[in-house]
Amino acid sequence: MFNKQVYTDRRARLHTSMKDGIVLILGNNEAPMNYPDNTYHYRQDSTFLYFFGIDHPGFAGVMDIDSGEDIIFGNDVSMGDIIWMGPQPAVKDQAAEVGVNTTKPFDSLLAFIQDAVAKGRKIHFTPPYRADNMMLLEDLTGIKAKATKAAASEELIYAIVALRNIKDKYEIAHLDE
Repeated sequence: MFNKQVYTDRRARLHTSMKDGIVLILGNNEAPMNYPDNTYHYRQDSTFLYFFGIDHPGFAGVMDIDSGEDIIFGNDVSMGDIIWMGPQPAVKDQAAEVGVNTTKPFDSLLAFIQDAVAKGRKIHFTPPYRADNMMLLEDLTGIKAKATKAAASEELIYAIVALRNIKDKYEIAHLDE
């Protein structure tokens, strides 16, 4: 994880390169092998990591281009999770480490996105590559899961490519490691 200013600057550059709407960046969830608690090795979505830096399952990031607000949606761990994994940082603490001040429970993402869709706001997202995120996008936006790749925002894709094409000193140092 980089310094929080790196993530704040990345999001700010994306804000300035987009016209309007809401940028929705979904993190990955655990992928079960043969039952829910027996999962493959976890790998976070690279775009989520680039802008939000949190390497844990069950998160989504939103950048409201019109208001300038960034929000992380995620749930704090349950007592059962703490028993198995030990104490875990709260969502608000993880968000603060990457310069995001607003957090909301993951379940509130549905109402947030549906409200934006009802107001006619553009929802920008990258092409999903995991079935669970395709189904989530269908629930959030009303776009059928099999059509979500085609409905991805070209404006967002080009903006992300332009940002990620140029490496900053922190990325270069990380690559050198």
